[in-house]
This record gives sequence, structure tokens and C-alpha cells, in this order.
Amino acid sequence: MIHFENVSKRYPAGREALSGVNFRLEKGEMAFLTGPSGAGKSTVLKLVALIERATRGTVLVGNQNTARIPRRRIPLFRRRIGIIFQDHKLLNDRTVFDNVALPLMIASHRRRELERRVRAALDQVGLLEYEKHSPLSLSTGEQQRVGIARAVASRPELVIADEPTGNLDPDLSLDIMRLFERFNKVGVTLLIATHDLELIDKLQHRRLRLDHGKVVDEPE
Repeated sequence: MIHFENVSKRYPAGREALSGVNFRLEKGEMAFLTGPSGAGKSTVLKLVALIERATRGTVLVGNQNTARIPRRRIPLFRRRIGIIFQDHKLLNDRTVFDNVALPLMIASHRRRELERRVRAALDQVGLLEYEKHSPLSLSTGEQQRVGIARAVASRPELVIADEPTGNLDPDLSLDIMRLFERFNKVGVTLLIATHDLELIDKLQHRRLRLDHGKVVDEPE
């Protein structure tokens, strides 16, 4: 599903965020991307989502070479990927329902199908009863669940998450990870960047550890 082959990323100021990174994440796998702040975790996710492009090397996502995807086709490419951010990026002037529906509206889903998918996603994260609420009325953990529902409503093959539990207490963090495991059990591939080693010690999934832009080990 994801294959990095000798991937490097250098920013215009000269900082090399990634250097010769190699790893493969198979379809249906769930893995954690770990390492200290500045190790390159967010850069890896940005390359997967084509928010950034590699300076050198090859990034394959779903057997597509991202270097060969023209700018105009990036939105279509991203429809296959659910993206979850630490800060939710919710629209506070829209309801919970409308926030989850937004990517489906952009993809021009018919209204009946859109409503079905949004409500199914909200039900999966335990927030169906809040569909008419404003995100501002929800707790931080509930807002993160709305972000997750939005990411999975389009039924993506791949979900990437950047520090999705960074603002949550330990119990809520574990709840979010268990939710990801439920998605993984139905075939969704997940790559989750996190620095919370104590949390992922409770979960039996592969880790990819980055340090100074390099994969330093790859424990099973």
C-alpha cells in the first residue's frame, strides 16, 4: 500500500527532513511511525498524501508513483486516503454532520448516499446523536472523533494520522487507538505518527522509528 524507496526530502532553506528512507507498509496493515520531534514523521505523512513531494527517491501509494501524479489529479488521488490531524481542522460554523459530509460533497456524492455514509461514520465513532451540534459544543476528544468520522466516511483504503491523540488524556487516547484497530479489522490500512510510546506499548502493531530523518530500526 505504501512503499518508500531511498526517499529524501530537502526543504528550500537547506534542511533535510528525510534522508534515504526505506520502508514498506502492506495493504491491511496497521503501523506506528515513532521518533522524537523533528525526526521526520509529519514529512513522511505529507509525502504519502502528496501535500509535499520527495526531493529524491520513489514514493508509491497503492502502486501509484506519486511523482507521476500531476497537480490537477491530486484531489482525486486524495479521495482514497483518510487524513486525520491533531488539531481536528473542523469548521466551527458548520454542524458536526456538515463537517463529516464535506469531503463527500466535494466528491459529488448523491444526497441519500451522503447522508447514509455520514451517519454510519458518526455511529462508528459514537457521535450519531450529536450530528446537529456545533463542534464548539463538543469536548476535545469528541472533536477528534468527528475528525476521524470525516476521514473514514468516504471509505478510504488508507488512513494516515498525525499525532491524533496528542491533546487527549491517556484513557481517551487508548479509546481512539482501539477505534483505529476496529477500522483495521475491516481491511483499512493505517499509518499513525505518534510520540506516545507508553500508549503504543499497549498495542501489538509494527513500529517504524525515525531519528534525524532516517529509519533507525524497524521492530516487528
